[in-house]
Amino acid sequence: MSFQRTPLFNSHQKLGAKLIEFGGWEMPVHYTSIVDEHLCVRKAAGVFDICHMGEVYVEGPEALAFLNSTFTNDVRKLTPGLGQYSQMCTPDGGTVDDLYIYQLTATQYLLIINASRIPADTEWIESAFNRFPQRSGVHITHASETTGAIAIQGPTVASFIDSLFQGAASGGYPAASASSLPKNGIGRWIFQGQDVWVARTGYTGEDGFEVIAAATLIGEIWEKVLSDGKAAGVQPCGLGARDTLRTEACYPLYGHELSLDISPIEAGLGFFVAFDKGDFMGRDALLAQKMKGPTRRLVALQMIVKSAPPRPGYPIHAGGISVGSLVSGTQSPSLNNGIGLGFLPVALTSVGTPVAVEIRGRTFEAQVVKKPFYRNASVNTSSPKD
Repeated sequence: MSFQRTPLFNSHQKLGAKLIEFGGWEMPVHYTSIVDEHLCVRKAAGVFDICHMGEVYVEGPEALAFLNSTFTNDVRKLTPGLGQYSQMCTPDGGTVDDLYIYQLTATQYLLIINASRIPADTEWIESAFNRFPQRSGVHITHASETTGAIAIQGPTVASFIDSLFQGAASGGYPAASASSLPKNGIGRWIFQGQDVWVARTGYTGEDGFEVIAAATLIGEIWEKVLSDGKAAGVQPCGLGARDTLRTEACYPLYGHELSLDISPIEAGLGFFVAFDKGDFMGRDALLAQKMKGPTRRLVALQMIVKSAPPRPGYPIHAGGISVGSLVSGTQSPSLNNGIGLGFLPVALTSVGTPVAVEIRGRTFEAQVVKKPFYRNASVNTSSPKD
């Protein structure tokens, strides 16, 4: 079976990355070790290949109305140069995908969607478009195949980002420099004569930036990040650290905390569902679930005894019976302890509730703890995409 490869694949090979299959892509899981790369992001800076993510441009005089009828969050709250986290849901409230929406201009938006969901999302968006009464005022461009992206995350990134993208933004948020972008801001800079979008979001719980550029240009940007960020301690990082970082921050990963069988309400993401904006796909089902209350909720679990790392799919027990299972789990490099995320009946979701996780046929004590496991006090983590 052949896998897709990003424009940075040769760079990963040269850097000695261990490559694995992920959602149909051949991607680096780590270069040195997961723990080393995880701690590097927490203490300094890491750069991730996210070229496998999808990019969709939606523009036109009716783009706002179309997006608001398709996604859960209220796009009216955006202004040019700002972004927001959102979901798209089925009529019964299941999650098709979670994504980020950036407003680039008064009538142009950029959607960043999950790599494994590009075909499903494309089909869903096109189906919504075909049902939209004012579709003549909307133009959709699927740009995933011609676009590349990297994420630069960690507390030292702001110290060298301006050497990569110099001067003031020429579009999007009117930032005097890349390092002065606000949280969830996005601006346009010029790199090697081409437009590049720089956003200040992330997926790690640390400060950081995403760079979205032509696929033919992203390799040069990657190399310049490693060169200009060397003094600030930047390292290339793989999917392994990306997963442990986002788990510590309690950020959802589609197929784990969200799926067609899991609603944003159950996943604790109701803040990003704007019931007061008018009708949108899944609104009635989500509102009914909110009013009635979900039967299960996503919780954070921390092991309180020494054990092998908890993993997705491991059963959760309470009172000697199975009451749920982990959807994410790992050994936390920051806490040096086992942590996990799982869905439990509402009666068992209070902080401090004792449970047990079954690991390799044995049960080990754990308890429900407050989310997130890790928080950088200097970083605004109001968005689950960091």
